[in-house]
Amino acid sequence: MRNDTRTKQILDVMYVLTWIAFVGLMIETGAILVSYVVSCINPEAAKNLYKNLNLEELREFSIWQYTYVVSFILAVSAMKAYVLYLLITALSKVNLVNPFKIEVVHILERISYILLGIWIVALLNNENVGRLLKTAGINSEKLAADEFIFIAGLVFIISQVFKRGVEIQSENDLTV
Repeated sequence: MRNDTRTKQILDVMYVLTWIAFVGLMIETGAILVSYVVSCINPEAAKNLYKNLNLEELREFSIWQYTYVVSFILAVSAMKAYVLYLLITALSKVNLVNPFKIEVVHILERISYILLGIWIVALLNNENVGRLLKTAGINSEKLAADEFIFIAGLVFIISQVFKRGVEIQSENDLTV
């Protein structure tokens, strides 16, 4: 019984921390979007886009390339926030009496697909940044990509374990 209450406490703490991280990422995504709009109106604002990100040289080179790079950064931030939203949903559906639910499996699979999407977007951004460096000599923001493919695979494996848990749980419910 003591382990159940400890597990419940850990899940409750994780739920609160996930909400905090989600709100933080939503604020970050909004800040990137607002600073981009401001920089389109006032090109000087591209010097300090968000978190001291200086894309002024890229903005002066091409507004389209600037928009392209900021779109990648914005997409990754929004996708991370969506992953946290899905995690909040999954944590709210976890029941320690019957922990394996098909809804949680679907959410975990969706999380793994979104993480795979983040990896792809980050790779596309990094390829674009590399091409900009070669062709125009402009260095821009590279996004971390490697960990997302690993985490996507890990979450997908966990979702498959949960799927098997759902099957075993439903078999046990039928035999009782």
